[in-house]
Amino acid sequence: MTAGSAEHRSSTLDSGLRVVTERVPAVRSVALGFWIVGGSALEAGPQAGISHLLEHMLFRGSGRYSSVAIDQIFDEMGSGLNAETDKEATTLSSRVLDTHLERAFDVMSDMLWRPAFEELEAEREVVLQEIASYEDDPQDQIFDRLAEAVFGDHPLGRAVIGTAQSVAAIDREALRGYHAGHYLPKSIVVAAAGSLDHEEVVELARASCPRGDEAPARDRAAGAAPRSERRTRFQRKDTEQYHVCIGGPGLARPDERRFTLRVLEGVLGATPSSRLFQEVRERRGLAYSVFCFSNLYAGTGDVGIYVGTRAENLAEALAVIAAELRKIATEPIAEEELVRSRECAKSAVVLALESSGARMSRLGSSLLWGLPILSIDELMERIDAVGAEDCSALARELYAGDRLSVAGIGADEQIFRRALVPLEELASSAGGGASAAVAREPEPVP
Repeated sequence: MTAGSAEHRSSTLDSGLRVVTERVPAVRSVALGFWIVGGSALEAGPQAGISHLLEHMLFRGSGRYSSVAIDQIFDEMGSGLNAETDKEATTLSSRVLDTHLERAFDVMSDMLWRPAFEELEAEREVVLQEIASYEDDPQDQIFDRLAEAVFGDHPLGRAVIGTAQSVAAIDREALRGYHAGHYLPKSIVVAAAGSLDHEEVVELARASCPRGDEAPARDRAAGAAPRSERRTRFQRKDTEQYHVCIGGPGLARPDERRFTLRVLEGVLGATPSSRLFQEVRERRGLAYSVFCFSNLYAGTGDVGIYVGTRAENLAEALAVIAAELRKIATEPIAEEELVRSRECAKSAVVLALESSGARMSRLGSSLLWGLPILSIDELMERIDAVGAEDCSALARELYAGDRLSVAGIGADEQIFRRALVPLEELASSAGGGASAAVAREPEPVP
């Protein structure tokens, strides 16, 4: 079955494997990616980090290619080979000259379908080193501490990378079982953009795909939604700065308000002219880095604000952030702010999609999660349609004080606790009350 538009074409093979491509004129390269439903949110607790470890093991050889051969082949093609695991998916991708597409596809598909699971101990050590590096960097850890606070014991609250203990316990049989249960045709999308022919990519996919299956991992992954509850997390670490994230439940990936969120973030804290950047950094010099962010998942999402600052500035920085959150929820957004944010969002979309790699990523992620693949004109129309009241209404919902959890990393928990007063007042004014404050006592993280 084949479908498509003027910009892209998609096909579903008998096995359930989906293929989506976009021909990009005037380039001689192809961005190729394999998108797999398999990330940390699908893992059982004792398996934490298995998706990420399996991603690493794809590079340790396949049925027909050794680890060294894979490296040499991509070096000979002058191409990089990359992989990434997140909360819900794993991707394997490369960008090659169009004359190398068939060879790259052959190697990458063999890695995907037939990993050899060799040299496990060596690769495990690599991942353990990666975990150690991650644990040394509070700017990496703070976002996972916020996820723990927002999602609690739900799998979305766990770090993608796992822990040293969980990764050390994963053996070869566990990896084989996880691969057999998740790397299935109905749970995989092949995406490509650049100098290509759609039917050629379909035939390459059909020739490589080993089997069909009856139950894609995406269906099996459905589970209880995260409990929405305000929580506070603090991790003591000898750092020069306090790293703090404030956030709460956000939008699910299919939510049409995702375009409004993009514009709202531009007003609040995602650009140099945004309110948080101007008030916290430019006018008061309270922090070098302050910004807002969001993540959209299949059934939920999160929003957040990050600030990193010295102990003597922490209370004032959080007070300014609390004031800006109150302001954006209660006062109209100026038209010039709205126009500036919309134009910034549109420019970001257009400039990103001038890259064949970004186009491939858009195709793969959209098809994997059942989202419409919008044209650039359609994307810009959705952004232009966002109005000031749309942003205000979403701000009142997502940034209400009684929805916001807090996570912090720093040297002294008492300094952190005292600095939270403006956020507690924001929560109380939104209806949190004294009983909610008791439930939000900071909990040390080992």
